[in-house]
Amino acid sequence: MSTDDERRVVRELVAAHGRTYAEEAGIRLKDTPQPLYRLLVLAHLLSARIRASIAVATARALDEAGLGDPRRMAEADWQERVDALGRGGYRRYDERTATQLGDGAELLNARWGGDLRRLRREADGDVSELRRLLQEFPGVGPAGADIFLREAQRVWPEAAPCLDRKALQGARRLGLPAEAGRLLDLAGDTEPAVLAAALVRAAVDKDVARDAQDHAG
Repeated sequence: MSTDDERRVVRELVAAHGRTYAEEAGIRLKDTPQPLYRLLVLAHLLSARIRASIAVATARALDEAGLGDPRRMAEADWQERVDALGRGGYRRYDERTATQLGDGAELLNARWGGDLRRLRREADGDVSELRRLLQEFPGVGPAGADIFLREAQRVWPEAAPCLDRKALQGARRLGLPAEAGRLLDLAGDTEPAVLAAALVRAAVDKDVARDAQDHAG
């Protein structure tokens, strides 16, 4: 595939599928406590072996239940969290996830005053440390930390550009170079977070990749 062909594939992919998962979940991402916490919960949900659409719907259901704030999440009883997860369709992991979300909210409140910006300050610009600290939350492993940073790079510039393993997997499916620098060059002025989200959608859905290739052809 020529460079021009690659650029067309990226352009078509981003035009059709360049929407971040935070946007899909109704999170207006800002560097303020509540949107960042909602993003952490979304990253936790997305990191499980479950369809992204269910994770997004569940993130919305938790917010609609008033659990989009770490203090409210910690104060809610376990059954309340289970019920909200169930309404989102997150039934396979609902009991364990209800416990993890409660424990994670308590950790955030106790250690960082309910504010992920304090966690960011603790990392002091070190993205590896930021990734490590995020994994201290129950249920947030390497994949969850990557998802969080992939989306948070919009408001935490030190995390950018972040094209994680799943995004590079999408690039390979599209026949594009699986190298962050090359992909960013092909994407031109496209935000890294938008490019990453589009590539991830290609990674998890072969029809997305086929659609971008067909329209670019």
